Amino acid sequence: MRNPLSYLEGLKQKGINLGLGPISRLLDRLGSPQNEYKTILVGGTNGKGSTAAILSSILVQEGMKVGLYTSPHLCDFRERIRVNDHMIPRDTLCALIDKVREEIKEDVTYFEFSTALAFLYFSLCKVDVAILEVGMGGRLDATNLASPEISIITNISMEHQKYLGNNLKSIAGEKGGIIKEGGVCVTAARGRKVIDTLEEICRQRKAVLYRAGRDIRVRRSGRGSFSYYGINKRYHGLRLFLAGRHQIENAALALAAVEVLTAKGMDISDTSVVEGLSDARWEGRLELVSHNPRIIVDGAHNPAGISSLCSSLLADFSYRRLIVVFGVLYDKNYVGMLKKLMPLADKIVLTRPKKERAASTEDLLSVASLHHGHVEVVDDPREALARACSFAGANDLVCVTGSLYLVGEIKKHL
Repeated sequence: MRNPLSYLEGLKQKGINLGLGPISRLLDRLGSPQNEYKTILVGGTNGKGSTAAILSSILVQEGMKVGLYTSPHLCDFRERIRVNDHMIPRDTLCALIDKVREEIKEDVTYFEFSTALAFLYFSLCKVDVAILEVGMGGRLDATNLASPEISIITNISMEHQKYLGNNLKSIAGEKGGIIKEGGVCVTAARGRKVIDTLEEICRQRKAVLYRAGRDIRVRRSGRGSFSYYGINKRYHGLRLFLAGRHQIENAALALAAVEVLTAKGMDISDTSVVEGLSDARWEGRLELVSHNPRIIVDGAHNPAGISSLCSSLLADFSYRRLIVVFGVLYDKNYVGMLKKLMPLADKIVLTRPKKERAASTEDLLSVASLHHGHVEVVDDPREALARACSFAGANDLVCVTGSLYLVGEIKKHL
């Protein structure tokens, strides 16, 4: 029989399946493990992983056993499936791969198979709650076979138009598919069309919608320090050590989720909230990976994510020159991403993540060279980083961004 990890890797060739039939039937044969514990769904365009990690940290502080399922991974598949921030053991992963393989009677995708593994592992560990990051969209995502206590939608912007629709209303409709009948949704989404769509879904499903900016507010009072004004709760002097101003909004969504869970009967103390926030960590997002030279990596992979990155570069970092290493997948809006990044960068090194879907450096150069006078091309990511570092002086900053796959390659190298 083929090596379990090699088998899992081979499923990437199956692409994307827009339909819940195969994974639903597979989970039925596995005994519907997703129904054996409480779940929380986290969807949206950006900030899903950070929001899930912050919420997980708070619940772990309370003494709960918490499953966390996220994607993609940076260096090791096992990062996707964690319990109390410990990755699934390799031997256990291989055993569960074999178990799921035995029940497959029709094609399932890499993500569907991975989701089944997570559901099974969380059942095996007897977690109290599992926090599930939605992969793409929501309505037809494999994670949506869970019945969540709360659905979190971080934000919504243009992405995956081929699968989700070519306008914000369609995309919001797909992402709003994780809102359940009689459920509760917390969102930081903005824009009239997006809000109207989410409100209509909630009306149809008799669900409650809590919105950042209306029901949930934050006030920043210093680097990483903020006050929270929520549904029924107030906190002052909270500290969050995740870099980036946008992370405070993600923290607010996690805090709103805590309020909802408390109202549903979970006992979550203020002490757990305070300590969970300060302990929260999430790799690959404005992460400082080297001090000399200073290198940060950030997995921003669409214009909205790049906008947040740029805001943080301006507000949270000091440097003399900014040197950017940029690589991206071809199906992303790299034109919009580069246009936002280039005004901040003193030097840009274009590279290519080692993925079939990576955009060619020639295509990137055709855009960047029109708007910036200091652009180089180095196809190999490691060599691109070395080239960027060769330009960096003591007070300069190197920023690697454009793709979580690129960030993962650089972290492996470092």
